[in-house]
Amino acid sequence: KLKKILLITSELPPQPGGIGTHAHQLAKHLSKSYEVKVVSDQRSGVGDEEKQFDSQQDYQIQRIEREKLILVTYLNRIRVTLNLVKHFDMVLVSGKFPLWLTGIIKKKYKHIPIIGIIHGTEVLLANKYLRKLTDNSLLKLDAVIGVSNYTLKLVDYLELENTFVIPNGIEVEKEYQGAKQIKENEQINFITVGNLTQRKGQHNFIKALPKLIKNYPNIKYHIVGIPTNKNQIQKLAKDLKVENCIQIHGRVSEEEKNKLLDEAHIFVMLSERTASGDVEGFGIAVLEANHKSLP
Repeated sequence: KLKKILLITSELPPQPGGIGTHAHQLAKHLSKSYEVKVVSDQRSGVGDEEKQFDSQQDYQIQRIEREKLILVTYLNRIRVTLNLVKHFDMVLVSGKFPLWLTGIIKKKYKHIPIIGIIHGTEVLLANKYLRKLTDNSLLKLDAVIGVSNYTLKLVDYLELENTFVIPNGIEVEKEYQGAKQIKENEQINFITVGNLTQRKGQHNFIKALPKLIKNYPNIKYHIVGIPTNKNQIQKLAKDLKVENCIQIHGRVSEEEKNKLLDEAHIFVMLSERTASGDVEGFGIAVLEANHKSLP
């Protein structure tokens, strides 16, 4: 009988990220019926943010510190995982490296079922060796769950047997709000929530701004999320002479994010597939915006 579940994930709050949000909600709700333990990286420097977050959860969390040498971090992940797996009835893997652990786990513990959750970012890698490693890992899983039909279709070529789609969801505290009306001459607030990267596509909307402001001169584009490509975005906006139309907020608190969404009129997610194979499988931020009635 299933009693204990081990969830290995590449991300976990309090640091932002869709995979982490998904893993947290999964562990939170599974822990109501099962004993759940989560293994994830410590993504902040000294780990104080993680310690505070971890102490507030109803499920157990074990963090892996990120070492200067990434190989040492990888080896620590493998060591911790193999020491834990034997104590659980089922393993869930979510994210790229956890997926790669499947082969190592199965080699030692063939009888323990492993279910993989794929989000999109991990399955179309440009590096042929890592792509092969991913494919082999997917084939060893007892079942594969895609967070959207689109994500699952990305691995159609493997002809996997036990596949399921469980669409992403969000936890909401308030009822759905009514749609906002834009008043004449009011500033129109556009917003994107997500890591400032090519995949999220903030640059695509900035390229459209010169055309938009011809008809709607009172536009503000709010960019919320880890500012990875901040310098490139600022240069693009300056080159297109729309730097006054954008505001880069960087990483913000959950309260500030919700405030910015409440003040926005239109949500933007012009995501694209990158040369490295990175895709947007199903952005949770889209659901959060939808719940706040944003088109």
